[in-house]
Amino acid sequence: MNRLLILGTALAALLAAPALAEQPNKLLNASYDVARELFAAENEAFIKQNPGVTIDQSHAGTSKQARAIVEGLEADVVTFNQVTDIDFLVKQGFVSKDWQKNFPNAASPFYSFPSFLVRAGNPKKIKDWNDLARDDVKVVFPNPKTSGNARYTYLAATAYAKEAFGGDEKKVEAFVKKIFDNVPVFDTGGRAATTTFVERQIGDVLITFEAETRGIAKQYGADKVESVIPSVSLLAEFPVAVVDKVAKKHGTEELAKKYLSFLYSEEGQRVAAQFGHRVQDPKVKAEFAADFPAVRLVKVEDVFGGWDKVQKDHFASGAVLDQLYGNR
Repeated sequence: MNRLLILGTALAALLAAPALAEQPNKLLNASYDVARELFAAENEAFIKQNPGVTIDQSHAGTSKQARAIVEGLEADVVTFNQVTDIDFLVKQGFVSKDWQKNFPNAASPFYSFPSFLVRAGNPKKIKDWNDLARDDVKVVFPNPKTSGNARYTYLAATAYAKEAFGGDEKKVEAFVKKIFDNVPVFDTGGRAATTTFVERQIGDVLITFEAETRGIAKQYGADKVESVIPSVSLLAEFPVAVVDKVAKKHGTEELAKKYLSFLYSEEGQRVAAQFGHRVQDPKVKAEFAADFPAVRLVKVEDVFGGWDKVQKDHFASGAVLDQLYGNR
C-alpha cells in the first residue's frame, strides 16, 4: 500500500511538472520614448521580487506605440504618457473600457509636466512660455503627431496662452504657431529631441517632461545644461493598462496586473522618484520632497474640457493642431 502511495505521488508530481513549467513568465511592456532608464530600473526591482520573470521593453512615441500594437506588436502591458493613446486601444478592442478603474489614481502611478532645459548659464534668459515665442529663441521638442510628450508641450503652451491672452483664441493660436515656427527640427520622439538638443547642439531650449530634464542635467552636468521650471505647466499623468487582448492570448493576465501594481508599491514609487517622477505614495513623496520644487499645474479637464474634447478639438484630422502644424 505504501509503495502504491509513493508511486501515485511521484506520478502526480510528473503530471504537474509540465503545467508548472508552462506558467507564463514573460511580459512585453510598450512604453513612451524617454522612459528607457526608468523602466530598466523598475523591471530590475520587480524581477528581484519575482525571480524567473522576464520583462522586455519597447520604446517610442506613445501614439506610434498604440498603432504598432494594433498592427501586431504583442505588448502585454502599456505604460504610456497620454490617455488618448490607451483610449485608441480601447476603441480597437485591445484594452477594456474600464481600464482606468483597474488601478489607483485613474491608472496613473506617477506624474510629471512639460519643463525646460537650457544651455549652462541660460544665455537667452529663458524663464517662461512667453520666451519661447521670441524671434531669437530656437525651441526643440518632438513631433506632436507622433509623440505624447510633444502633445503635452503643445497643450501646456496653449494653456499658458489662454491665461495670458484672456481666452482670445486668435491670439492664443498665433502665440502657439510662433513657438512652432521657432522649432528647427521635429523629431519623432522625446529621446530623439533630447539628442538633437544635447548632442547635436541645436536649439536654445528643450521642452520635455521634468523627469527627463532632471535626468539630462544630472547626466551632463551643470557646466552643460540647467533646468528651468516655468510659472505654470500642464499635469502630465502616465497611464498604465493591461493589453487584455494580447495578455489573454499569452496567458499573462495575472502577471501583467502584478507588474503594473508593483509600480504603485513603495519600492516601485521610490524607483520612479529617483528617476525624476513625482509620485503618489505619501511616504515616498515626503522622502523626496526637497528634490521637487513647487509648481502650479493645470489639468486637461479644467482647461480643455477633458481628453475626449482635446482629441476632437485639437488632435483629430483637420483640427487645431493640423491647422497650426501645417504640412510639416
